[in-house]
Amino acid sequence: MNQRPIIPGFYPDPSVCAVDGTFYLANSTFEYAPGVPIHVSTDFKEWSLVGHALHRPDQLPLEGTGPSGGIFAPTLRHHDGRFWMITTNVADDQGQVLVWADDAAGPWSEAIRIPSIEGIDPDIAWGDDGTCYVSYASRHGIQQVEIDARTGQVLTEPRSLWSGIGGKFPEGPHIFKRGEYWYLLIAEGGTERGHAVTIARGSAPTGPFEGNPANPILTRRGQASPVQSTGHSDIVQLGTDEWAIVYLAVRPRGSSPEWHVLGRESFASEIEWIEGWPVVGRPIEPPESVSRESLTLGEPLPPTWIGDETFPGSVVTIMENGWDLSATRDDIETFIGRRQDRLYASARVVLTTTRSAAFSIRIDRKHQLRLELDGDQLTTVLVIGGNRIVFDVRKFSTLPQLEIRALPLTGDEFDTTRGPDVLVAGYIENDDFVETGRTDGRYVSTEVAGGMTGRLFGISAIRGVASLAGFRYVGSDNPGVVDE
Repeated sequence: MNQRPIIPGFYPDPSVCAVDGTFYLANSTFEYAPGVPIHVSTDFKEWSLVGHALHRPDQLPLEGTGPSGGIFAPTLRHHDGRFWMITTNVADDQGQVLVWADDAAGPWSEAIRIPSIEGIDPDIAWGDDGTCYVSYASRHGIQQVEIDARTGQVLTEPRSLWSGIGGKFPEGPHIFKRGEYWYLLIAEGGTERGHAVTIARGSAPTGPFEGNPANPILTRRGQASPVQSTGHSDIVQLGTDEWAIVYLAVRPRGSSPEWHVLGRESFASEIEWIEGWPVVGRPIEPPESVSRESLTLGEPLPPTWIGDETFPGSVVTIMENGWDLSATRDDIETFIGRRQDRLYASARVVLTTTRSAAFSIRIDRKHQLRLELDGDQLTTVLVIGGNRIVFDVRKFSTLPQLEIRALPLTGDEFDTTRGPDVLVAGYIENDDFVETGRTDGRYVSTEVAGGMTGRLFGISAIRGVASLAGFRYVGSDNPGVVDE
């Protein structure tokens, strides 16, 4: 079935909590900073980005992380008047990261490190007596310890809880209470097409837990649905008798085996409780909309912009006529950008007085379509697995506006040349688009690149400074909007 995500684009591993009728949702960010975006909603359909839980470099060291390293799945909770967020940073040796805030928009506290919890995807929950539990995915299945949330001190040895119904990689645990039961919600089956959500319950947050006879409660494996890989979920109470589940999923397209390009997105559905077990009901969807973004001279970049292993605020200088992005490392170029958040999109940039820069659409450093500028020379390049395919080289006396588009790739459904979309790069001349290169979008997809992120449009400083004087983005699930 067709289903729109509540937060489209590369926003995986959703965790949600409710405070006085307002809902707060956090996502993982991997190698990008700032980390763990926080969205807010009052109707559970339309969400606004209000900040990031890891918004300072001291909270989030990322240098040397590499693609799909860094921040794994977070848990967001509200307890005793405070918001709490716990996650794993696999980029360093300090394990779990716990921060708190009085306002979900921030500022958030200094990071409390918990290196002795060896695992990923931590959950934080409080028992009726105030005991703080951290449950997590380890090589021994789902385990749990008790901690002092003020200091991060681990107070108990790990105890094993429950590891699902036999699917690989039991992960993403969340513990919550409803009525007389404590529930343990997990994902299993891997975060690919076999992904699924299973649940167990017990009389205490420590278990023992008994699995739901109807498990899995959510999966799309083997189903003819444009939304696949459903899993890694969280459950929240919306009202007196209303509950909802949020979960990640992807929208693969093209011929077999199909490719997804936006990353794992956040979806939601209603929950009905039957005989003490949650049953997933109708999808919860926002209205169809067009995503647009333009930069305003003299102002900081929007919070939608993120950096590869760096904070945009650490490498961008606001200038009178734009923004200067500085190359700060010799081993990798400095990249900042924003997510492609609709199935079809286009972005246009104005780069000026640049020594060596690039404008690209990418999954990671080794998988991207890019327009490279070196002085007065423009080179159009497809990078696949780090290998460069040069489409076009030309020189300009005046640098033009550059544009990259993600458009429909038409063809027979069973034609193996039919990918998820087509990527087209070029420049603007006399108000017309001049194409300099195109490629099947599968080469900038997760199935080709691997990993757990999605596409971004952005700019890179390869050497020296890249000067950005303008950026315009439009995205829609209707390709006709982008064609305009």
